[in-house]
Amino acid sequence: MSKTFQSENGLELYYQSWYPQASARAVLVIVHGHGGHIGILTRMVEYFVECNYIVFSYDLRGNGKSPGQRGHVNSWTEFRLDLDNFINLVKNKEPNQEVFIIGQSMGGTIALDYILQESNQPKGLILLSPALEIGVSSWKLLIGKILSRILPNFSLETGLGFSAASRDPEVVADCEKDLLRHCQGSARLAAELLNTIDWIKANAKKIETPILILHGGADKVTLPQSSKDFFESLTLVDKERKEYPDSYHELHNDINYLEVLGDIEDWIRRHL
Repeated sequence: MSKTFQSENGLELYYQSWYPQASARAVLVIVHGHGGHIGILTRMVEYFVECNYIVFSYDLRGNGKSPGQRGHVNSWTEFRLDLDNFINLVKNKEPNQEVFIIGQSMGGTIALDYILQESNQPKGLILLSPALEIGVSSWKLLIGKILSRILPNFSLETGLGFSAASRDPEVVADCEKDLLRHCQGSARLAAELLNTIDWIKANAKKIETPILILHGGADKVTLPQSSKDFFESLTLVDKERKEYPDSYHELHNDINYLEVLGDIEDWIRRHL
């Protein structure tokens, strides 16, 4: 089922929900990454619905079928409040279900910022290739920070090609044909993302939500060493991290996606 929900400043953001035929174990809220949309999550959605989970996901502002300049945000607060509104919607629809958040790439950054600042906590947080250090050229990031205040809407190609998404050539070909995908990033988004990453790292010891971090060892989009360093900085006991040595950025779309999704489902089962 596809609908829209209202963001904090009035944008109607596109979302979908999927229900299993049998009784549901829990609700999974998936937050996609930069330049993505709900459609790139098909394998993950189908897998978890088959495992009897309810799945909700939405297109971030400026992405997919949601409105807004492609790859732009005025303030990171918009991302956080959009997720908060969406979590409230999910809990209103499914008040008796436990909620887990799955954040992919920049969606992981949004989810981390959310659990650090909002009281509406999930049962657990799963991060897939979280954006804690970006494989974008340093000069583009520097330009973004400089222009953020004077030309916040100025946009550049990120330079992160689709070939870095997956080792599966069919997935890469689909990415290149997907009209809803984009590689645009505004100056303001770059500055807000970098500032948020720094803030999350500085506050990592405050995280109390159980957390699973999964990363591809060959990821050139979000660097795996950054999630390893972040994991080691976490002080909570209930934390796990797994690295898949040869995997690329989109773990849910790589050739070993069934292994990855199986690891997520096993972790969720152990936290119900």
